[in-house]
Formats: sequence, C-alpha cells, structure tokens
Amino acid sequence: MIEWNRWCCDTIRENKARGVPAVAHWPDPTQGDVRDHDFRPHEGKIDLIAGGPPCQPFSLGGKHRAHLDPRDMWPQAVRALREVKPKAFIFENVKGLTRESFATYLSYIVLQLQHPELTSRGDEGWEGHLSRLERHHLGGNAAGLGYRVVYRVLNAADYGVPQRRERVVFVGFRDDLDVEWSFPAETHSAAALWRDQARGAYWDRHEIATAARGAVRAAPDGVASDLAPWRTVRDALSGLPDPERQPSRSAKLFNHADQPGARAYPGHTGSPLDEPAKTLKAGVHGVPGGENMLRRADGSVRYFTVRESARLQTFPDDYRLHGSWSEAMRQLGNAVPVELAAVVAREVARALGDGRAKEATDRGPLC
Repeated sequence: MIEWNRWCCDTIRENKARGVPAVAHWPDPTQGDVRDHDFRPHEGKIDLIAGGPPCQPFSLGGKHRAHLDPRDMWPQAVRALREVKPKAFIFENVKGLTRESFATYLSYIVLQLQHPELTSRGDEGWEGHLSRLERHHLGGNAAGLGYRVVYRVLNAADYGVPQRRERVVFVGFRDDLDVEWSFPAETHSAAALWRDQARGAYWDRHEIATAARGAVRAAPDGVASDLAPWRTVRDALSGLPDPERQPSRSAKLFNHADQPGARAYPGHTGSPLDEPAKTLKAGVHGVPGGENMLRRADGSVRYFTVRESARLQTFPDDYRLHGSWSEAMRQLGNAVPVELAAVVAREVARALGDGRAKEATDRGPLC
C-alpha cells in the first residue's frame, strides 16, 4: 500500500474509515516514494504482491522513453519481489508496453521478474544486464528465487467492464510451488452485444422507443451463446440522473456534479452511449478534454461525472473519490477496473489453494 499521490491516499483513508467493504480490510496506505521503502521486514509474511508500476514511460499518450524515463518503476517492482519473496504477484501496465519498439525492454522486464535476485551490476547498463539474464535463464540454473511468469493483453470489456480498456497483465508464481495457471476465459463479447441490439433485446431492456434507437451493427453468424454481451455506457449509468438535465437530483449524490465545457473535436468525440466507453485517461497535464466524455445518440456531448467514471471502472457506488474533478479523474484514469482485477485475483487465489478466496470474493475485490 505505497502511493505517492496525496489525493489517492486520502481517498483510500476515507473509504477505509467509512468501512467501505472493498477496502475496509486493507492496511493504511504509506504515502511517499516507493524507492524509499524497505520491503525486507515483510519477507515471508505476504502471499501476493499486486501493483501497477507507473506506466507513463510506455503509454501511447506519453513520451515513450521507457528505461530512460525516471518514472519507470519496474525496478522497484522487481526489488519488492526480491525482498518479500511472495508466493505470487500480479502486475499491470498499459498496452503500449507491448509495442514493437519496446519489445527488447519487455523481454528485460519479464526476465527480471523470473530471476529477481540476479541484480544489475554497477558497471553495466540495462542491455548488459539483459544479456546476463538471458545467459542465466537459458543455462537452466535453478538456484535462488525464481518465478514462472505469464503475461497477456486483456480487454476489460471482455470481462464485463463497460469500457474498452486494454492493459497487459503479468502473473507469476514462485518456482517451488509448481503451480499451473492460465488467464481466465473471456465472459463477454462484442458480437453478443451487436446480436442483442439487432434483435431488439438490448433496447427493450432499456425501454428505448423504436424511433430513438441507435444504429445497429450486423451481428456475425455463429455468435457463442455462452458469452454475455459487452456492457455499454447506458448499462453502466442506469439509474443515475443526468447531471446536466437533472442537476437538483444529481447534487444529492456524492461525486456526481456536472462539469461544464465539454466539446468534441477531431479524434476526440466522446464515448457512444450504446457501446462500452472508450478508455478513460488520466492525462499528463490535466484530464484530456475530448476523451472522458459521453456522446448521446443525438450527437450532443458532456463530460462524465466522477461518479459515472467510477461506474465505468466498476467501483462500487459507496466508494468516494477525493480531490477536484481533475484530480479524481486522474485517480480513475490510472486505476485498474475493479472487476477485471478481481477476476484475475480470484483465479490466482484459487491456484494458491487459498480457502479464503470465496470469502474474499463475497466481501469485495481481492485487489
């Protein structure tokens, strides 16, 4: 629980104090720089390390400096493994990390996760360290701390999150546990959504008059019947008053105030109401104006409120975000969708033979 953003820490502290089930059992956050934190006192006491090393070095919206970027915290993630020696880990990062231009550095990250005790020497750069890791890995040296690692790009929409959000997730288990594991199967599909809209079931469920229904995409033949339809923005916001058209009702809800000034421009047209939202973004210098918007069927746009954005990230309604609109949106734009995290974490817990997995699932997300 190490985080240097004060607003994020305030958010966690308040929700813990209010007893929100999703975080009531969490430890208090440590506000500060992870590079200053000593993980060694936790050795042997922690089953799982989960985290998202800052991703700006790899983001499509960033400057793409990777290992040259001082914000690259992957070395700290590896150090945490080395000092704690947990049974397993889950790390998340932006899809941009898997771009061809970062392929060599991605291999370097994976090899470090597999062999966290083989540290860089003071006289070698990351390329020299990579070469030494490769020789060690292919040499079949089983001595020391090691992890079996898999990674995959997951689209949150394929797991019931009402947002197209692609992230690369790394999962590793300590070698001595001899665990077999694979990523959970997708539960939702775009084709199933287009099918439901084409048949009218989607519109009927939302009581949308025929004249007000949006354009329908052709559903391909042979859509798997066992997959649920992607969840849309309309699905996610169901039951919330429109903050622009119903300001008095919206004012009674926490984090649901209207944010004026939204406008569409080329390449930034907002998220269609009847599809999963586009990826919510945090922005480097404030929130990207054209990204975090709702686009109604009539073409009008407005900003998502903080509460609406929290729903798109599958946070529970009783979870409050601290700070101004831009600071709260930054927290949400940097977050992993709660339900996606929970889907992966439940499977990791089961693989570890953790009898508390169902209990934790019932209580709230595992990470």
